Amino acid sequence: MTVSILTSQNVALEYEPASLGDRILALMLDYLIFLGWIIFYFVLTSLMPGVFQNRFASMAVLLLPFMLYDLLCEVFLNGQSLGKIAMKIRVVMLDGSPPGLGAYLIRWLFRLIESPLFFTGIVPLVTVAANGRGQRIGDIAAGTTVVKLTRPVTLAQVTYHALPEDYQVSFPEVAQLSDRDMNTIREALRSNNYQIIGLAAHKVKQVIGVQSELHDVMFLRTLISDYQFLAS
Repeated sequence: MTVSILTSQNVALEYEPASLGDRILALMLDYLIFLGWIIFYFVLTSLMPGVFQNRFASMAVLLLPFMLYDLLCEVFLNGQSLGKIAMKIRVVMLDGSPPGLGAYLIRWLFRLIESPLFFTGIVPLVTVAANGRGQRIGDIAAGTTVVKLTRPVTLAQVTYHALPEDYQVSFPEVAQLSDRDMNTIREALRSNNYQIIGLAAHKVKQVIGVQSELHDVMFLRTLISDYQFLAS
């Protein structure tokens, strides 16, 4: 299963949902940050006993970072906590659109219920493992999931080459195609079969609505370069 994310150039890029292991490791890293905050809090209160005016202020300073950490990180760090940044995973909408504050709020509210303080955290683990889209209950409610930002690439797929910074896109209509479409084009080129290449070029021209006097091979190679430039 893959999740499509739209770039600012309206190019759909496909990503894999983050594995259960990725999400657990990200959570553990976030818990290490919490542990550091607890140590800092007790060192501060030991060295400066009167730093907080009353017990309520003291408890608020201790607990609020735990309660608001996920929400604030995801809102201000584009769907990532510090643990998620380290694991290169991110919260996205299933439809590929950028998550809004509402989606982050729903995820946060459900996280309070799904935390290890309740049910020892087993509910989100089971949900993510059983759900084909890598979603916990909060993700299902918000229409989100967590994806890997590093997409697996096989040697057969590597046909990219460095492009100059002033590269000019010849066919901006290529933004209508997906990663899967581009892999099909690459496979056609690797076949070295001019009939297959010709059929692929003809089909692509129909789909994206362009005309070109370029040779079919050059046309498809240009499309790949245009797609690469737009996606980057």
